[in-house]
Amino acid sequence: MTVLDDIILGVREDLNSRKALTPNLEDAIARTPKPIDALTKFIPGPLHVIAEVKRASPSKGNLAEIIDPVALAKNYVAGGATAISVLTEARRFKGSMADFNSVRAAVGVPMLQKDFVVDRYQIEEGFINGGNLFLLIVAALNDEQLHGLFEYGQGLGMRALVEVHDQKELDRAKALNPSFIGVNSRNLKDLSVDFQTFEKLIPQIDSSIIAVAESGIASRVETKRLEEIGAKAILVGETLVRSKDPIEMIRELRGI
Repeated sequence: MTVLDDIILGVREDLNSRKALTPNLEDAIARTPKPIDALTKFIPGPLHVIAEVKRASPSKGNLAEIIDPVALAKNYVAGGATAISVLTEARRFKGSMADFNSVRAAVGVPMLQKDFVVDRYQIEEGFINGGNLFLLIVAALNDEQLHGLFEYGQGLGMRALVEVHDQKELDRAKALNPSFIGVNSRNLKDLSVDFQTFEKLIPQIDSSIIAVAESGIASRVETKRLEEIGAKAILVGETLVRSKDPIEMIRELRGI
């Protein structure tokens, strides 16, 4: 079993528990207005940052205590983050919907509820709690699941960040014609990092799509190179939660 397989197994178990408590979200969905379109915030200009509230990871263990996720998110916005990502997966990342909801109530920028989406229910949770973006990891889904979840989320007015790790996954992602494609340099099967993944895949993403570089990004040298090969945004968690000054770190990564 790969690391991704193990994470998905836990995600499904936790999802079944939530479904047992609240099996139907249709009434909540009907009461929820469509969110602001996240794509409209990713205008041409300096590199965009999707800044992540991230307590832990499978590869590094505990990253930061994050006593006050709202204060951290406000610093992200002050530094110029275009969007905020909040981990809600509990087992490996120590995330929660409580973190997401507290941040959502405090900031006005688009938000990504960062979960390993394998079911419409998770997209619905993100939607009714004010999410603008949802994550689809191509490696975790077959084509039927990928297309079905993509279309369902889009129908609610949300945008999918479609995450890929290799050429085959990128080809599958392109078939969706998404607004966002994330290229993750971390292999979720064994947690190894290969920055050549960016070099190989990002230049193949059409300029009409927001190409997002993910994982292991820590310096302006790296982000400058990512811009040169076509990245329009980066998703950064560990570097920011461990930084003594996340405001300045975001500005440094953006080169402003």
